[in-house]
Amino acid sequence: MKSKISKFKIPAGFFMFFLLVSGVCVHAQNSAGTTANPDRNAMEEASIVKMGDKAPAFSVEMLDGSVFNLSEMEGKIVLLNFWATWCGPCMQEFKEIPDKILKRFEGNPDFVFIPVSREETRETVRKKMEQLKKAGIDFPVGLDPDKAVYSLYAEIYIPRNYLIDREGKVVFTSVGYEEKKFAELADTIEKLLKQGL
Repeated sequence: MKSKISKFKIPAGFFMFFLLVSGVCVHAQNSAGTTANPDRNAMEEASIVKMGDKAPAFSVEMLDGSVFNLSEMEGKIVLLNFWATWCGPCMQEFKEIPDKILKRFEGNPDFVFIPVSREETRETVRKKMEQLKKAGIDFPVGLDPDKAVYSLYAEIYIPRNYLIDREGKVVFTSVGYEEKKFAELADTIEKLLKQGL
């Protein structure tokens, strides 16, 4: 009996390790009903919105009960981030956001960061944000419990970032967490903000 259990634990553990190393969380199955290992092409093919596309309009309820509406952000640079509490790479990215994004652009009224939790209850997100606050990770988050907003932008894979310019066009995208790509995202935000001066 012990050997059967260990046979299942090793592949599952290895798969989770692979996802953490690759920086991508999968929460979907392929047509055969098995979870597929993501590669860069698969992640891009799962994107509905691509660079150069107009960002689909949406409104989302925030954890504090307020409502964020993308159509009200015209003239601003918007960073839309999709994440989940169970996603390791999402949490890696969240650890970087306070210093490398929020502090860097603090006080700039032309920059808006909107992280949207995918397929989770308000209570689950609330508990996670309370936990993260103790580690210095504290910002407003949106709720997308039925995946309605996420489904406008992509089919599977998180974390996902969409950088939207002043005209509402997507000018940068990323899937998964990579330090180099994240630094590129921050630099792109800075360039866009300087263009508006």
